[in-house]
Amino acid sequence: MCYKDTKSKEILAENFPDILKKSKFCPSKLYVKGMELSQDMVGVAMVGTRRPSPSAPLLCDLLVKSLMGTKAVVISGLAPGIDSFCHNAALKYKIPTIAVMGQGLETLISGSRGDLANQILKEGGSLISAFEDQVTAAKWTFPLRNKIIAGLAHATIVVESKIKGGALLTAEHVLKDNRLLLSVPGDFNRETAAGCNALLKTGKAKALFDPSDFALYAGLSTKNDEKNIEFSKRHLNLSKEAQELWKESSAFTFTLDELQEKFSFKAHLLLAILTELEIAGVVHSNDFIRYHFAKW
Repeated sequence: MCYKDTKSKEILAENFPDILKKSKFCPSKLYVKGMELSQDMVGVAMVGTRRPSPSAPLLCDLLVKSLMGTKAVVISGLAPGIDSFCHNAALKYKIPTIAVMGQGLETLISGSRGDLANQILKEGGSLISAFEDQVTAAKWTFPLRNKIIAGLAHATIVVESKIKGGALLTAEHVLKDNRLLLSVPGDFNRETAAGCNALLKTGKAKALFDPSDFALYAGLSTKNDEKNIEFSKRHLNLSKEAQELWKESSAFTFTLDELQEKFSFKAHLLLAILTELEIAGVVHSNDFIRYHFAKW
């Protein structure tokens, strides 16, 4: 069983973080052990094959390491392979991590997965399931697990994947929710890179070539960025357009090009809105390329 001192708690949809409420795949309730889901969490989902390449542990380690100093919460599915590598790296670098399960939280989690589940709870992370406590894992339980992973995440990365598999199904859910999807390119003849390369070839995902850029590409502000932003919502007299831009970009970093893709504002109007937000103290940029937004 999982971490004997921890009991599962039922949470209804009305108490979910907004990011999950906005998902097309939002369930009616969840069961949670450990850390509660909060509005402040910035979920970053990391998914991939159960049978990865020999270089996958290092790749996952470097990807997660780049999230240090941000508000990221690493989300994955506790499966062997990529999922477990990412959870373990999060524990190593003291980054909160959530394991979304395809089974009830009181069912047996055996072997190294059980040890990892216990460690996640011990270090302040959480286990989540859409299934009642005694429901065992089965082929039909994993599609819903994948939808919840996608629904909790502001950004998702496919680390390694074959041409078919659960990671690519999760990627499809991310796209249906109109959220950021990243993929790591790989060798053309490596089976575990075929799925990633297919996402990039079809333009469904953005390529991440350097693991150290993961936080930047995922739009995550660092604590150093946030120190430069001091504001109070009180007495701010912002235009409707400025409020829209700030609310939709809250707590993230975007380049100017990404903002132009995300919003329908013409270039001159976008720059004017960014200037308005900078004067108000809720946005700052060191290079006028990347813009760091305060939390709404």
